[in-house]
Amino acid sequence: MSQFSVYRNPNANTREAFPLLLDVQSDLIAGLGTRVVVPLCPASVMKGKLIETLTPVVEVAGKQYAVLTPQLAGIPGKALGARVADLAPVRDAIVAALDMLITGI
Repeated sequence: MSQFSVYRNPNANTREAFPLLLDVQSDLIAGLGTRVVVPLCPASVMKGKLIETLTPVVEVAGKQYAVLTPQLAGIPGKALGARVADLAPVRDAIVAALDMLITGI
């Protein structure tokens, strides 16, 4: 598991709304049993409800997804399956969203 990796949502109860999870936890604390993740939902579902810095839009497998930063959560690391994408190239937008959530700037 590594920071900015994307995984399929393993939770059958939330998978339809949030098909993907973005791992935002630092690799420096990979020894914890949990990972901090942010759900991704199809950007089209969020019609006009996105806050540019807080909920950036990213591309995974040719589809646009909204990063729902305010809904971050911790889940068991072993619950995450195979990685489906790496969003490290858009690290700056993801970190800016986390900064907005935590510090307001």
